[in-house]
Amino acid sequence: MSTQRSFFNRRIHSLLGVIPVGFFLVEHLFTNYYATRGADAFVEKVEWLWGLPFLLVLEIFFIFLPLLYHGIYGLYIAFQAKNNVGNFGTFRNWMFFLQRVTGVVTLVYVIWHVWETRVQVALYDLTSEQLAQLMADLMQNPVVFALYIIGVLCAVFHFSNGMWAFLVSWGVTVGPRAQLVSTWVWSAVFVIVSYLGISALFAFARPEFIQQLAQH
Repeated sequence: MSTQRSFFNRRIHSLLGVIPVGFFLVEHLFTNYYATRGADAFVEKVEWLWGLPFLLVLEIFFIFLPLLYHGIYGLYIAFQAKNNVGNFGTFRNWMFFLQRVTGVVTLVYVIWHVWETRVQVALYDLTSEQLAQLMADLMQNPVVFALYIIGVLCAVFHFSNGMWAFLVSWGVTVGPRAQLVSTWVWSAVFVIVSYLGISALFAFARPEFIQQLAQH
């Protein structure tokens, strides 16, 4: 692959990781966080999203295709990367290494999650209540629950650390001080967004959530 073409592909990969993939991740976990307010609140939020005009077009061209490109090219980057953690165990070298590892884990997790949710909705024409029940059922399995937590943490880390790298590579944070501030900002984002995602998983697993669904 030529240097110019590789530079272009990496730029597109980096940009798509923020817009729209990164924004979708935050929105998706924020939507799921409504489950902490009960099944009715989650179902209402899902129905509002499903009511958006041209939803399928939005999903294909602004979520799935960008995610596919970002994921596949990200795999190429991950396996081409020359990690030097063993020789130079600095903080940023570890972040570089973990960015590649969490990228691979996140891709596997996303494929699994999409299969278990969005694909099932499409195949069986599930209602929003049935989707909520599906998530509740999945979270009753301790192994699945643990894997979902790992997947969420990896996805949020990959996004947060990726945003730090994005700002550096696009010339936004160019000095050491700016990069240090950015590190603290995106560390805080990681904690907050992870809290949203994991709180939703615990909410899906709660007996009260299932009881509310049984009343529909």
